[in-house]
Amino acid sequence: MSQAGLNLKYLRKLRGLTQEEFANKIGIKRSLVGAYEEERADPRLDVLEIISEMFKLSLDEIFLKDLSIDNGSYLMKRRQMKMAAAKEDRCIISFVPVKAAAGYLAGYADAEFIDELNTFTLPMLAGGNYRAFEIIGDSMLPTPSGSIIVGEKMENLDDAKNNAAFIVVSRNEGIVYKRLVKNPKTKAKYTLVSDNPNYQPYQVNAEDIMELWSAQVVIGKVATQQRWDVNSLANLVNNLQDQVSTLKKKMN
Repeated sequence: MSQAGLNLKYLRKLRGLTQEEFANKIGIKRSLVGAYEEERADPRLDVLEIISEMFKLSLDEIFLKDLSIDNGSYLMKRRQMKMAAAKEDRCIISFVPVKAAAGYLAGYADAEFIDELNTFTLPMLAGGNYRAFEIIGDSMLPTPSGSIIVGEKMENLDDAKNNAAFIVVSRNEGIVYKRLVKNPKTKAKYTLVSDNPNYQPYQVNAEDIMELWSAQVVIGKVATQQRWDVNSLANLVNNLQDQVSTLKKKMN
């Protein structure tokens, strides 16, 4: 029996692609990808040839082998790359794009889900547990929308540095990039503050925070970097000072 349909699904997931994105890459309709993966139709030869070239696999491997098993060619290459990077003391960073954010909330503790995410390495980071998140919106300006925040895992909320920037993964707010302000009277609540003063601070319960990643690196396109004039910076500082004063009054 042909393994082609199941292998297509497996390879798509390894790339972290939706059916729509995968269909666009190989030049077919999304409905066809669904039909192939559910084995309601057999993939056309020209489609398999494109996939064969994309993943550096032979047609025999796609047709006959179960690539989800540990000895599958593509998985072997992927793990070999990870092992090689580990030997060089370069940490593997899993990337969570916006399109995967909803799935991440459900699968953040699932090793199989994390293994399906695309990965990369950075020369300035060695050791540690890092993850990268794509952020959308202007709440943390001058960090622009579309930036990638690389964070280091915080195992204990108590170790979080007050007013530092974090990727906060919580049950009610999802994945957000904010500054974390501790409450001196209780550890049960934290205040999340935006760098953009147009956004008001808000509180989250400590028990609702599923993961906390201390921001270490910001990756963004040069063309999208914000430029501030003196007046804008002065207004920003004044607004931040007002927010700090307000927070202090609420905490006292």
